[in-house]
Amino acid sequence: MKIPFYKYQGAGNDFILIDNREHVVSHQNPALIAHLCNRRFGIGGDGCMFLENRKGYDFEMVYYNADGQPSSMCGNGGRCIVAFAKYLGIIDSETNFMAVDGPHYAKISAPGDWVSLQMINVDTINRDDDAYILNTGSPHYVQLVEGLKEKNVYQDGYYIRNNSIYRAEGINVNFVETTDKGYFVRTFERGVEDETFACGTGVTAVALAMAKHHQQTGQINTPIKVLGGDLNIRFNYNGEKFNNIYLEGPAVKVFEGAVEI
Repeated sequence: MKIPFYKYQGAGNDFILIDNREHVVSHQNPALIAHLCNRRFGIGGDGCMFLENRKGYDFEMVYYNADGQPSSMCGNGGRCIVAFAKYLGIIDSETNFMAVDGPHYAKISAPGDWVSLQMINVDTINRDDDAYILNTGSPHYVQLVEGLKEKNVYQDGYYIRNNSIYRAEGINVNFVETTDKGYFVRTFERGVEDETFACGTGVTAVALAMAKHHQQTGQINTPIKVLGGDLNIRFNYNGEKFNNIYLEGPAVKVFEGAVEI
């Protein structure tokens, strides 16, 4: 069976998107998803998403990691599927959709590829030595470092993700360095098991952790540079809880095609 697919990227975080409102694809198939995401033998992507119907919402986002396993929330994936829903004519400039971590609101702004995605509220940040641990829809480890451009993120991220504390459940490992305009972030992602060009829930976690680290409160706007471009996180922090959290950045259609499955 040949089915159409679409490739989108958000700051270099790339995804395969499939319109599955008619349930043409039975996607509970790790081997199939992993094959589609394989960059040498498949389409290639950091993950694969299926847009499906969900009563009471514009659509549902069903997301799988590149290893074929169901995933926790993917922020850049969420922004890309919003752009995809607009392309399909399901939504106009605003939407309410369902994801694995609950409902999300999003808005698309001119010139048409900038998507602001509301993330879940966060009220707990823990510590692991000098690192911050928090969940922004996916679990994250955030560590301030120097010399991030030269850092071996694969080696160091792999070690942390697979240590005795995090091996079983996995964790996304974010290394962050302060810049004159905000922060530079590089992330090792579980499920992909490698460094990616961007991680939406990761940069969100970094922004919140850095606000706590620097004891900032109020309405905060945090620009973040990743390998794939620029993202922005805005939120409110009262010293205890984070709310009205928005992950913002581009979500761009790269190409479309058909694949035999």
